[in-house]
Amino acid sequence: MTESAPFYLSVVIPAYNEEKRISKILDSISQYQQKHTSEMEVIVVIDASSDGTEEITRSYSGRIKNLKVIVGVKNIGKGGAIAGGVKEARGQYILFADADNSTPFEQVDNLLKYANDFGVVIASRYCKGGKLLIPQPFSRRIGGRALNLLVQSILLPGLKDTQCGFKLFKAELAKVIFAKMTINRWSFDLEILAIARYLGAKIKEVGVIWLDNPHSRVNPIRDGVQMIKDAWTIKRNIRQDLYK
Repeated sequence: MTESAPFYLSVVIPAYNEEKRISKILDSISQYQQKHTSEMEVIVVIDASSDGTEEITRSYSGRIKNLKVIVGVKNIGKGGAIAGGVKEARGQYILFADADNSTPFEQVDNLLKYANDFGVVIASRYCKGGKLLIPQPFSRRIGGRALNLLVQSILLPGLKDTQCGFKLFKAELAKVIFAKMTINRWSFDLEILAIARYLGAKIKEVGVIWLDNPHSRVNPIRDGVQMIKDAWTIKRNIRQDLYK
């Protein structure tokens, strides 16, 4: 930690109508804090939820140290919510993690091993060491792999899993990347990784254990088509130096 970064790690969790799932990651973080002495803060960004997400999150104020809840009144999408959390983060490193804890939170230690040498460290279900304990249905797995191959060919060669919601950044880099981001919804992962490469940052992909959540809001056809469109848009933005 430094004087400018009072925490070792900031954890940003975007949450939109997550009352049935938010406890999964909050319980996991509470257990993690009990076992680790490193100072960390937890920022939950509630993206204009209409259910009990805020109440459930605030009930953890006595169990999670340095818990901060940001409540938005207008839905801005997952990427937009994360960007808001990154802006408020005060840690040396910033991790964003999905509310359903599909990547069990304790695996942050696997990413932190590489944090000093890489600007961005991303969790991966498909590189060496990745393991699907509860896999997605076969059709979604095949579709996901085909989509990734297209994304690699268009925009991000060499990255086998751009969509896993568990990514770690050096804080200074994260604040620059998310300030430049223009896509607030599902394809934002592509844009932040592309911006990182554009800025010359090194990206490390680390295999993790992953558990499928059957209640995913992602529509593989609709969102897959949009993702390819966004990949081309991001590539055009890079060619035009719009992230300079």
